[in-house]
Amino acid sequence: MSGIVPAPVARQPWQMLFPLFGLIAFGALVLTSAAAGDFSRYAESHLVRFGIFFVAAIVISRFSKDLVKFFAYPGYVVVLLLLMAVEIMGTLGGGSQRWLEVGPIRIQPSELMKPAVVVALARFYESLPVGMIPTWRALIPAGAIIALPMAFVLLQPDLGTSLAIAFGGGLVMLFAGLPLRWFIMAGAAGLAAIPLAFFFALKPYQQDRVTTFLDPESDPLGEGYQITQSKIAIGSGGLFGKGFNEGSQSHLNYLPEPHTDFVFATMAEEWGFAGGLFVIGAFAIILGWGFKVARNSADRFGKLLAAGMTATIFFYVAINLMMVMGLAPVVGIPLPFVSHGGSSMMTNMICIGILMMVHRWNLNAPKRGLMA
Repeated sequence: MSGIVPAPVARQPWQMLFPLFGLIAFGALVLTSAAAGDFSRYAESHLVRFGIFFVAAIVISRFSKDLVKFFAYPGYVVVLLLLMAVEIMGTLGGGSQRWLEVGPIRIQPSELMKPAVVVALARFYESLPVGMIPTWRALIPAGAIIALPMAFVLLQPDLGTSLAIAFGGGLVMLFAGLPLRWFIMAGAAGLAAIPLAFFFALKPYQQDRVTTFLDPESDPLGEGYQITQSKIAIGSGGLFGKGFNEGSQSHLNYLPEPHTDFVFATMAEEWGFAGGLFVIGAFAIILGWGFKVARNSADRFGKLLAAGMTATIFFYVAINLMMVMGLAPVVGIPLPFVSHGGSSMMTNMICIGILMMVHRWNLNAPKRGLMA
């Protein structure tokens, strides 16, 4: 095969790329149906964005390890400054102040912060002596790297993105080897603080989302409408669904946001359990490959980078699927590679590009256990 397939092509991680391409194509099909058969409304821009960000991912995959280490902290600081700028001159949209606009360019810095935090933490733990990992020296600076952007994101307000930053950063800290008891203590403290956070930290609409999650049937035509209609769409799909472009929940406008947050419900109504199995299976392959890249990394920096980026994608997938099934509050997190939206596509393709980069480092690393 090496004589037939060019080496640069053969060295690509096709075990991840094939399910990724499958998700993108399937997403375009679902988005076409969400627009009542209009390909140009959502699906066309979905594919164009993927094409642009896939090229960006290929470029990222060519970065050297030294270059990534050099820009880890400066990149984090730049994105943090952009988050601060959002508070000063950010654009309002949907009741939140999350975007910066410069001419035709519109960016959401909080999305860039998800991979930026992972890169900064990987750099921090890579440079920290192993003997300091179980000490507070490993906790306080890393905690600050996570807490600073979380504070600015919560001001926007954007609870879902702040939780995503915390999840990705927390997983890097766990994989870095910090004592497990610290995470247990933090979890216990978080559980104890839930009542205080609910009454004093959450906005009224966020409180409504939590109470609706606990009992959506209490207000099926009000705050519980989204979850109720999503469950109806998913349940009505059965084993093989109603067929392409035959979903009544999305076409009759019962299902809210059928092309973004609730795209999985749109898909499940028309493609049923079989379609859901394909989507979840494709994500399982991609995430499994990501953790395999982390395991195969010869150094701590590569391991933490790959693990953190995989955890970031996992958070998107897990929270979205739990949200549309009524297992988590509605927090406005789209389904990667399937939902319509440029910010989500950008973040997840950056993660894919960094995973491909670490994969390339692994292929080029000296083989361990071989004698000269």
